[in-house]
Amino acid sequence: MGKGKVVLAFSGGLDTSICVPLLREHYGYDEVVTVAVDVGQPEAEVERANEKGRMLADKHYTIDVKERFVTEYIFPSIKANGSYEGYPMGTALARPLIAEEIVRVAQDEGASCIAHGCTGKGNDQLRFDFVFRAAGYEIIAPMREMNLTREWEIQYAKEHDIPVSVGKSNPYSIDENCWSRSIEGGMLENPAHRPPEDIYAWTVSPEDAPDTMEEVRIDFEAGVPVALDGEVLPGLALIRRLNLIAGRNGVGRNDMIEDRILGLKAREIYEHPAATVLLAAHRDLEHLVLTRNELAFKHIVDERWSELGYMGLVHDPLFQALNAFIDTTQKRVSGTVEVGLYKGSMRMLGRSSLSGLYSDDLVSFDTCTIDQSHAVGFSSYFGLQARLCMQKNRKK
Repeated sequence: MGKGKVVLAFSGGLDTSICVPLLREHYGYDEVVTVAVDVGQPEAEVERANEKGRMLADKHYTIDVKERFVTEYIFPSIKANGSYEGYPMGTALARPLIAEEIVRVAQDEGASCIAHGCTGKGNDQLRFDFVFRAAGYEIIAPMREMNLTREWEIQYAKEHDIPVSVGKSNPYSIDENCWSRSIEGGMLENPAHRPPEDIYAWTVSPEDAPDTMEEVRIDFEAGVPVALDGEVLPGLALIRRLNLIAGRNGVGRNDMIEDRILGLKAREIYEHPAATVLLAAHRDLEHLVLTRNELAFKHIVDERWSELGYMGLVHDPLFQALNAFIDTTQKRVSGTVEVGLYKGSMRMLGRSSLSGLYSDDLVSFDTCTIDQSHAVGFSSYFGLQARLCMQKNRKK
């Protein structure tokens, strides 16, 4: 007698594709339900998941959450200047939302178990497991439980007539959503190996970018981008357009050694043109609007927010508390930032805000709004303890 029904988080890639027959043959499930969640990956990839899910599984769902991903995950990340070890997070942000949709289908289908194709070496297993376990589901992860290798998987797929795009000529593992694109695997696992130009899809090489700077203007309201070059746009459309603009100027590449949650160091390559520009512009606007104390404390909050976001712990009570503080600071972060893009680099050209704390009347050398002589009293006490310490040391 079989084990009944299992719901599988499904992308249509090698790992999740072979999970379907494995769940039947190795784990003994009678019915496999696949679920693909659209968070802004290419339409061809979504269609591939649809076709393979219908071909391999007993039942298949495709769920479109692109707009939710932008408003509920990307926008909060912009407010928090969300980055992990120096790069904008993309895959990490999408995993909890995907997992929540998988849980919803499992509940609707009456399944007792949820499966995923994550390995035992990466981060995604933890991000998925956290949400699945919190919902009370048993988890099956064939890749890590059976200790499978990529070579074994490719051979197994061939034996089951499962079409896969991964092979010796194309060994890369790519994850993509509307916010970022990650590339790993193959020779890229060698930190010394220089990546070939053909792995990139969103950005041109800085050497091949235009020889003239391209300028963009971004309007923010309450910490969220709302317009690009004066045109008000929905979040997803704005991100996609800015991906094209920044990408053609070679902006938004990261090639780095990353510390995974498990402690493993991994070589990761990312493309995130719009994310790179929006996070930099947002941070620049914050420096105009927020006080020095707010900026200093928010830097600590942003770092902790990013760590929890990277781990997928978006339901941790601390994460919710951090969001509450961040949202409070963002009420005043409205204004415009102009950015120059040029051959892989960017620089802030100007910024303005009705909430800005900058006052040319106070700071200018050509005005007398502030009586400079008042600074003498401040200066006499400035660094007092350090001066006393220096005097004691000289006497010794």
